[in-house]
Amino acid sequence: MNDLHAWLSQQHHGLRTFQTFQHKLEMLGRSDPAQRGLCRLLSGIVGSYVEAFDESPLPVDTAEVAYRRLLTLVESLDLHGNAARRLADINRVADSQLWQ
Repeated sequence: MNDLHAWLSQQHHGLRTFQTFQHKLEMLGRSDPAQRGLCRLLSGIVGSYVEAFDESPLPVDTAEVAYRRLLTLVESLDLHGNAARRLADINRVADSQLWQ
């Protein structure tokens, strides 16, 4: 996730960033099966956001809030934590919303 966070922190808050992030999550899930569940959860959250605003006007304030929330969420994840930490991360991601 450190690589994803580093990449994300250098991106613009537009929908293309979120779409590319989804692709990167898919690749990470394939290359690291132990992270597949977390990657799918994150991808689902990002996908919901992309679908909500695809081909619709995206207010700049909404885009900035969603981007900051995603950046903070990714930064908080510990892929090498113990089982309790990983479960807490998964539950936090499952409960997350990017724009509401």
